[in-house]
Amino acid sequence: MPNQQHIYLDNNATTRVDDRVLNAMLPYFTDLYANSTSRHIAGLTVNEAVENAAWQVADLINANAEEITFTSGATEAINLAIKGLVNQDRKHIITIQTEHKAVLETCHFMEQNGFDVSYLSVSKDGLLDINLLNEIITYKTLAFIGMLSNNETGVIQNSSEISNILKSKNVLFICDATQAVGKIPIDAKALGIDLLTLSAHKFYGPKGVGALYISAKAKLKLQPQIIGGGQQRKLRSGTLNTPGIIGLGKASEIAVNELEKDSNRINLLRNKLESGLLQFEGSFVNGNTENRIYNTSNICFPNVNSEQLILALGNISVSNGASCSAVTSEPSHVLKAMGLSDEEALSSIRFSLGRFTTEEEIEIAIEQVLKIARDLNV
Repeated sequence: MPNQQHIYLDNNATTRVDDRVLNAMLPYFTDLYANSTSRHIAGLTVNEAVENAAWQVADLINANAEEITFTSGATEAINLAIKGLVNQDRKHIITIQTEHKAVLETCHFMEQNGFDVSYLSVSKDGLLDINLLNEIITYKTLAFIGMLSNNETGVIQNSSEISNILKSKNVLFICDATQAVGKIPIDAKALGIDLLTLSAHKFYGPKGVGALYISAKAKLKLQPQIIGGGQQRKLRSGTLNTPGIIGLGKASEIAVNELEKDSNRINLLRNKLESGLLQFEGSFVNGNTENRIYNTSNICFPNVNSEQLILALGNISVSNGASCSAVTSEPSHVLKAMGLSDEEALSSIRFSLGRFTTEEEIEIAIEQVLKIARDLNV
């Protein structure tokens, strides 16, 4: 299949950099290369651009520029948000079994450092039981950590209800919004989020740059994890990745202006893909089909090994789990937590569409996936 066109349906793993983002970044590799913390004119010029990027990111989630701390990506932002709370009196945190490994592994670290961690189960559709959350909070609970949209199934948790419970009990809300930022409207303040993580490469920006939104309340409790020159209000030291930050800012600006257009078009394509693929006998969608992000479809093809299907597709890029776990053949912990058997989880494929996906590509994908899945189902 080397001469066939490449059809990329793995946008939850990473997205192609938008040409407009790339063009905005290029000058900061060449002409505008000064350190943003230098006090000469060249440095001040770059610093002004960095501050503008902070406003662009803030505008995307209804925050203020001073509440944005730039990081190397969502994983670092998650580590800062969770580990930064280690020196607190309350030693109980709550999360969900279907969280990304960046959250789960950081929670394991917290357990090794004197914290009790509760890992809440979900229903078969991937949604958290709000009553379960309400019951498990105690006077020792410091924070709840939960995804806005799941990276494997696209399921969107009811953050408003979660937030209301947390606020009533004075518990911090740490939201991993990595798969939602730039795709759906997010108002960090209206949702009562204290710490919110995001990564540029999930919405057409460059890899290696992300951000952590830190509310005034959370800032009082947070301790830096990278210390040094005291950059970014001493919360995250180190020379700033200026080209990456400019790219993140531009990607945020584009998302603000084109979010509705992208969502309407991609949703139609996702639905077309899904209805076509569900022609496979016995296939079903994993997760809630009402409360999910518009670009994601996770489908189980019974008796079809997902790894064999992915390899056989060749020119069509899809996934059978989180990109960080793609080198393993273990069943997805997300799907297992939703009650799927090992066999069902290992027969499931994630399709994630993006801004550059076309209708022609969807039609080809339906034909190829169905053909190969049927060939493998013997």
